[in-house]
Amino acid sequence: MFIDSAKIYVKSGKGGDGIIHWRREKYVPKGGPDGGNGGRGGDVIIRADKQLNTLLDFRYTKRFIAKNGNPGEGSNKEGRSAAPVIIKVPVGTLIRNSETGELISDLTHHNQEVIVAKGGKGGKGNWMFRSPTNQAPRICTPGEPGEELWLDLELKLLADIGLVGFPNAGKSTLISTISAAKPKIADYPFTTLTPNLGMVYFQEEKSFVVADIPGLIEGAHAGKGLGIQFLKHIERTKALAYLIDCTSEDIKKDFKVLQNELKEFNPDLLKKKSIIVITKLDIATDEIKKSLKKLTFPKKYPVYQISAVTNQGIDELKEAMWNLVKH
Repeated sequence: MFIDSAKIYVKSGKGGDGIIHWRREKYVPKGGPDGGNGGRGGDVIIRADKQLNTLLDFRYTKRFIAKNGNPGEGSNKEGRSAAPVIIKVPVGTLIRNSETGELISDLTHHNQEVIVAKGGKGGKGNWMFRSPTNQAPRICTPGEPGEELWLDLELKLLADIGLVGFPNAGKSTLISTISAAKPKIADYPFTTLTPNLGMVYFQEEKSFVVADIPGLIEGAHAGKGLGIQFLKHIERTKALAYLIDCTSEDIKKDFKVLQNELKEFNPDLLKKKSIIVITKLDIATDEIKKSLKKLTFPKKYPVYQISAVTNQGIDELKEAMWNLVKH
């Protein structure tokens, strides 16, 4: 199951208390102060892990609480600091303060991490308060409290190219053809219910990641269909590929509808480099093929005609995609 948002509670550990303690050695009946400081409370750390691709685990585990530091000891020994609690999330996770909405971090790299709740400092033992005028201080301080807060986690997948199209436009078939991804494919709308990522290899040592999101329908930006739930996953992409079924009654209209849905969701999406991909040429009639020859779009939208079933035009498309993202 793909889950791309979650809310969790985190609490770091309290620092250990400093203590009052006196040296006790043979022949030294009145030793000086030697109470140690308390140890530091455990931090709560969130770390990005490329092996993860969903926030599903946080449906079942929502509270993450670090341990407190140990109190100080005699002989001026500092108490043991508590180990941090490390929370692993997928690469591409945004972390926000639930109360203020403030963005705390955007984890875009493997092993990137952020301390979301710092453990409290340990208190001071009486050894720290000794002075020429107070050689027997009876003073120590408690450890500082930890931090606690609720966090909103939001996953936005990282990909180079986002595939955009109506349901059943051939996005899943294409991504399964050009990559090792194996999405569910069937001849009915909304086969794709979750985003899919595929690594595409183009010639030697050249590769890029393609994201297939559930199909859009007119009105998606207002909550119709499934696409609105996943449009955020193409906000990070470098480029877009608009996929349109060659059997469409009006290909240009379809393109305008798709662009309008993206514009209503986030106008910046229309600023991305883009190509248009006419799909399913293997089922195109002679009449459709004639009409495709007359089809024109603005120069900034190069058009590629393909069949992911027969591999027609696939090599040219992969090269075009690589050229979109190579810089």
